[in-house]
Amino acid sequence: MSTFTNSLAFIGGGNMASAIIGGLIRQGMKPEQIMVVEPFADTAAKLLVDFGITALRVADASLSRADLVIWAVKPQIFAEAAIPVMPHTGSALHLSVAAGIRTDSICRWVSSDRVVRCMPNTPALVGQGITGLFPCPSVTPADQALVERVIGTTGQFIWVQQESHLDAVTALSGSGPAYVFFFLEAMTEAGVGMGLSAEQAQQLAVATFSGASSLAAASSEPVEVLRQRVTSKGGTTYAAITSLEASGVKASFVKAMQAAEVRARELGDEFGKA
Repeated sequence: MSTFTNSLAFIGGGNMASAIIGGLIRQGMKPEQIMVVEPFADTAAKLLVDFGITALRVADASLSRADLVIWAVKPQIFAEAAIPVMPHTGSALHLSVAAGIRTDSICRWVSSDRVVRCMPNTPALVGQGITGLFPCPSVTPADQALVERVIGTTGQFIWVQQESHLDAVTALSGSGPAYVFFFLEAMTEAGVGMGLSAEQAQQLAVATFSGASSLAAASSEPVEVLRQRVTSKGGTTYAAITSLEASGVKASFVKAMQAAEVRARELGDEFGKA
């Protein structure tokens, strides 16, 4: 029996919406408790096959049943998508997963100040995501608890105290999977160059990242200490780390994430003009 008593509406039914919907259904929410507005036929067909949800092609009065509206649209079409939705969702809580758009713009477009903005990442698709959340002042503890239940189906979450910190979340974890894939590419390429097959090298690289991340998560010690423990002076790891430091990899990596944070702020300025 479902432990979810709320009705949810998703505006947009793509990958991130599907990740959340899948998590909700696995935890007992019934498909009939979920409405999705999705104009693209292929995406709507996938929602029906995967979850038994018949998507609305356009917003209508049925959205008034929603306790929570989850905005999972591309940032550049948010303002346009909100126009037909707004008349039906004035009493709902709103949760935005649209990257870059700030709460002042969202509140204006949805005509509500009960808005939570979040920054998820793609591992949410396999229930291993991490999401940053920021609530507007009018969001109640009960509203926050509902958001936590919904986002918790995709992995971990943190609340930030300043909306600007979501730009840092975007730079660190929102864009972060690409950094991991970048390093996996390099490790795989190095493995192939040393004689391993591509399949062997990728398996070793992926398992190493996964295992090291699990070890860091399970340990109470700083990652710097964990690194030092496998870096015996004069050994193979020491040779690798010394080479990375000589190349300025850490400084370059920090600089890259700072660039991502700057771009996140710029996108907020750009997308909020509507």
